Amino acid sequence: MTRLREGYTTGSCAAAAAKAAALQLLTGTRPPKVRIATPVGRSLLLPVSHLGEGICAVIKDGGDDPDVTTGMMIVVELKLAAEPGPIQFFGGEGVGKVTLPGLKIPPGEPAINPIPRQMIKREVRQIIASRGAHVRISIPGGRERAKGTFNPRLGIVGGLSILGTTGFVRPMSNEAIKESIALEMAVKKEQGQRALALVFGASGERSLTAAFRLPPATMVQMSNYVGFALEKATKLGFNSVLMGGHPGKLVKLAAGIFQTHSQVADARMETLCAFAALMGAPPGVLKEIYGAKTTEGAMEIIAANKLTAIWHHLAEAAANRCQIRAGGELEVAVAFIDNGGRILGQSSNTEGVAAEVKGDV
Repeated sequence: MTRLREGYTTGSCAAAAAKAAALQLLTGTRPPKVRIATPVGRSLLLPVSHLGEGICAVIKDGGDDPDVTTGMMIVVELKLAAEPGPIQFFGGEGVGKVTLPGLKIPPGEPAINPIPRQMIKREVRQIIASRGAHVRISIPGGRERAKGTFNPRLGIVGGLSILGTTGFVRPMSNEAIKESIALEMAVKKEQGQRALALVFGASGERSLTAAFRLPPATMVQMSNYVGFALEKATKLGFNSVLMGGHPGKLVKLAAGIFQTHSQVADARMETLCAFAALMGAPPGVLKEIYGAKTTEGAMEIIAANKLTAIWHHLAEAAANRCQIRAGGELEVAVAFIDNGGRILGQSSNTEGVAAEVKGDV
């Protein structure tokens, strides 16, 4: 197997650009590359572009990770004070602003995380000693690119974030996705939510909006990480969770599958067949369901054979499995919803949990 190539974070880019800007202002040199230290003890030698007086940039390279910021320019404009003083951070074009509590940076501050701030301060202090400085970071095009990230859901408006805890991007985005899910849940808990709606993606949000009139602010997209999301909801102290969406992924929960990516596990037809058999479906119908190419196809067979009560049984089983996975401390309700927003079946506690999610109780 070919080893995937590491990249470097936006925090590393900003630190290198800031160091180059400091060298330019104090020594008059314009190095084509600068070396920075990272929090894990490894150094990075990064190419730098000099855009103007005290303005330098580094192109982000995420390696083989599917990183939304790869290829973007991280620009730092450094202004020095004549006297000793702090290093202050400002967000320029394309860098988001934090608007909600619960993140690592307080509301009102630019979305430049603590570790990148530390890296920048360390590199700049080596050059400017105790002098005060203003560090303004920009990401041209960041405002538009941020629309496809978790930032709007986290209350980070107007652009992307300057991130990184190690300085490096490891070529797999699973941990980054989990961290974003956890951050979004923490923000909602900080805002006072006691209950939460968990969906797989945007279509799940639309389904829950249509079926239960839930505001989007009450929902978190968990992708395929159902088990992780349930565990995090328990640790954060939520009272209850409503999980809803299309049977294509939701049916897997009734079989105790909590990582729902098709490459990890796919027992949709087997699960449908088992529950249909428990309802007394004849062998011919079970063969039809098992042979269906898609969940939608199986749904048509189920409807044609008057087995629609299966969705209620599946919802109860899925809710029970999820509550067990969460350690029994979290009430979980499950609703199967078709693409038109119509509820196919739901666990018996769904209406009560949905009301709690909306804040009606």
